[in-house]
Amino acid sequence: MYMEIKINPDIFRAYDIRGIYPSTINEDTAYLIGRAFVKFLKKPKPNIVVGRDNRLSSPTLFKSLTKGLTFQGAKVIDIGLSITPILYFAVAHFKFDGGIMISASHLGKESNGFKLVREKAIPISEKTGLKKIQQITAKVGKVVKLSKVPPWKFISTTKPGKAVKREILEEYLKFNLKKFNLKKISPLKIVIDTANAVPGILIPELKKLFPIQIYPLFEKLDGNFPNHPPDPLIKENLSYLQKEVKNKKADLGVAFDGDGDRIIFVDQRGEVISGDLITAFLASLILKTNPGAKILFDIRSSRIVSEVIKKNRGKPVVWKIGHSFIKEKMRRENIFFAGEFSGHYYTKDNYFSETPLFVLLKILEALSQTKKNLSSLIKPFKKYFHSGEINFKVKPRNTTSSALRAKTAKGRWKLIYGVKDKKEVLKILEEKFSRGGKVLKIDGLRIDFKDWWFLARPSGTEELLRLVVEAKTKKLMEKRKKELSSFLKDYGDL
Repeated sequence: MYMEIKINPDIFRAYDIRGIYPSTINEDTAYLIGRAFVKFLKKPKPNIVVGRDNRLSSPTLFKSLTKGLTFQGAKVIDIGLSITPILYFAVAHFKFDGGIMISASHLGKESNGFKLVREKAIPISEKTGLKKIQQITAKVGKVVKLSKVPPWKFISTTKPGKAVKREILEEYLKFNLKKFNLKKISPLKIVIDTANAVPGILIPELKKLFPIQIYPLFEKLDGNFPNHPPDPLIKENLSYLQKEVKNKKADLGVAFDGDGDRIIFVDQRGEVISGDLITAFLASLILKTNPGAKILFDIRSSRIVSEVIKKNRGKPVVWKIGHSFIKEKMRRENIFFAGEFSGHYYTKDNYFSETPLFVLLKILEALSQTKKNLSSLIKPFKKYFHSGEINFKVKPRNTTSSALRAKTAKGRWKLIYGVKDKKEVLKILEEKFSRGGKVLKIDGLRIDFKDWWFLARPSGTEELLRLVVEAKTKKLMEKRKKELSSFLKDYGDL
């Protein structure tokens, strides 16, 4: 007798697999994804690295994922509790066939998921394999019913693979530190907020290795995240770090996200430094010893990033948002360094993967060499006024009662009878605002003018449009932000 184990298709996102435990992500899901992943790789007895964060559901998901992987003959290299950059390093550095990180990154305690990579830590996204893996799970989801035994407890009829444990942290740190002379770093003071998440495993090791005073904040691992969610892009979550930096009179503060692939900086005054300014600063440092190198930044980033790269004899590359897109672009064009507005940073030397420790060490090195504070080092890059991302809901409209008036490029007004989706809103936005501007469409719609620019970009997972505005003056930025916000509100609720 056969029964079908179905997976909710909504958990397959643009860059990874995410859902709520146990309603949409559970043991059935993990088992089937494990089996499907091995089938997708099409390699006999592949070596698969598996790491996990400290969410309460991660241990049981690990067990059932491992059961699925070994059922199909894979050898599982269990690296235990790990930040995502360690998993990427392990796959690429030791030439394994693929890897799966069990984590929901910055999301709350009720969420969990899987990040999948093939050989060389090349990410598997919606366009490069996740849809195929989803299709395979549907096929292997038809399982034999054996006395109500859950599928992850089935016994393989073929020779299964096995799981072995391996410690990677020490080798990962050694690899990241080899290009830095720690003896030349001054005895600085730094506060590190790991939000009770898995990056807390780094703290004891960094205390041993770094010649600085580290004040850990929420270091103890707790999958309930009792102090604040592990998302450093939410301002409220950084308030603890900002306060502690000022209390300790520290030189800077650092916040990691839930799986340790993003790093956010706070200066000695407790002010948050946006990711694009860190990219500009790092570019100025990197290009001193790597003239002519290509530096990539995402489309949300300030104009200052491109200006700094050109000034320092580098080659600027603007690209779409998302780690899978950026890593693909870096490999294809041999790009040395990349930074995202969201706090993801990548280097060629780190197998084109996230490298938060490299960025932290470069900043500590600069502070030590210049004897300046962080706010002074960043000040030259604060040339423009940036709005940050603003989200708008876009509700589909399909009746003439929702007809709107939009002005065409020729100055004529026309009725818009129902907005079908986010793409249609972008078309209307371009028609109204593109006159006199330079249009860029690599990720949503960006239009650059002499003194300002804006980006409107559809979310890949929600009915949202994300707006960014930047201008030479705060007054102009606020004016354009108000104008664009008013326009977008006509198509939905803020």
